[in-house]
Amino acid sequence: MAATTGAAPLPTEATTFTERSRSAGLGRRKMKNALLWGSCTIALALVVSPLLWIVIGVIAKGVSHWQWSALTHDHASASSPGLLNAVIGTFTLMAGIVVIGGVIGIAGGIYLAEYCPEGKGKLLRGASEVLSGVPSIVLGYVGFIALVVGFKGTGIHWSFGLLPAWIVVAVLVVPYITKSTEVAIRNVPTAYREGAESLGLSSGFTLRKLILRPALPGIVTGLIFAAAISVGETAPLIYTAHWSDHTNFSLIHSAFGGVGYLTYGVFEFLNEPSAHDHVLANDAAMMLVVIVLLLIVVSRVLVSLTQRYSPDRPQRLGRSGK
Repeated sequence: MAATTGAAPLPTEATTFTERSRSAGLGRRKMKNALLWGSCTIALALVVSPLLWIVIGVIAKGVSHWQWSALTHDHASASSPGLLNAVIGTFTLMAGIVVIGGVIGIAGGIYLAEYCPEGKGKLLRGASEVLSGVPSIVLGYVGFIALVVGFKGTGIHWSFGLLPAWIVVAVLVVPYITKSTEVAIRNVPTAYREGAESLGLSSGFTLRKLILRPALPGIVTGLIFAAAISVGETAPLIYTAHWSDHTNFSLIHSAFGGVGYLTYGVFEFLNEPSAHDHVLANDAAMMLVVIVLLLIVVSRVLVSLTQRYSPDRPQRLGRSGK
């Protein structure tokens, strides 16, 4: 008998069928993968295309008739009405809302994540979710009745202005800040807390140094989201801040008096017969888009700076660590 040691085995019908099955299965998986990625690309285009269309259209209309006097004159100017009062009022509203809502929301998120019992936490989270679902115009009307109208006969002499607007819109954004803070803190690894406890560190020191720092990107995201909401709201501000054509740099006077803001210009100036007011409405819309884009850039920069020493930074940036 001839020796056959080292000779390649002849393909059988079974091995040929197995190879064909594997090849067919690989082809089906490639087709499914291509279909999935194609569907994702189409879905992304359906989401991004209307956004780009709106943003590009708003910026194009604003740039086509842009005049720098919109930033140097208030709307009461007789020579060339502008939006200086609305720009200053918008940033003042945003700053106050972020401070008030941020203090309450971050404190609430820390309490829910670290100190709140589970049963009580479910109740508070449910109440927060219900509050986040209340329409902003309803909160504005409640603020108008309770703060603007309700305090008139009490000797406090409240009226339209910054203070009722700060309170109402802060109530609107608190649930979002609370949720983002709680989620960010809960995502901090439990090993951080266990290591701090084994070293005998106090709970306050652990919270400040080992928990809040890794959670800072999520907290900052919540604050930026709150700032964007405060910039883009109209209905609650009409009920509480009302409007003022004049630029007022006094917080004391603005707290109990009307104040300008950009969303009012977009809402109201398009209904005016003057062509110049229509131009101002387009300018106000463009400024709102630019402010929101700047908020997004600032949030990304802050997150990058706070996480520059993070161990997983190379992986998050798409680079392999050494």
